[in-house]
Amino acid sequence: VEGLRDVAFALAPLTAREAQELIERTWAGRKLRGFRSIPPADVEAVREALMRLAHLALALPEIAEIEINPLRVLPPGQGAVAVDVRVKVEAIVDSKKLSSRGSEN
Repeated sequence: VEGLRDVAFALAPLTAREAQELIERTWAGRKLRGFRSIPPADVEAVREALMRLAHLALALPEIAEIEINPLRVLPPGQGAVAVDVRVKVEAIVDSKKLSSRGSEN
């Protein structure tokens, strides 16, 4: 939860273990297992979403940022829903073209 500075970062790709550790580094992530009157949520779906997002970021290098806010996590076994998603795309600079242009000058 960015507004509360409850964030965690990791580099792609993510293994299931790394994704789980990423979740557990935040207060909100730890509460997905249930807390006081809050019922447990589908932690597996969150872990899977993190791994897939990491894979997507590696597969499409033009993606500079992905923001999901909020991610609605349903009860165990029911998944999670990205309610609002923002993807920032930037042009990819081909370093080979840059170096060849620089050598012509």
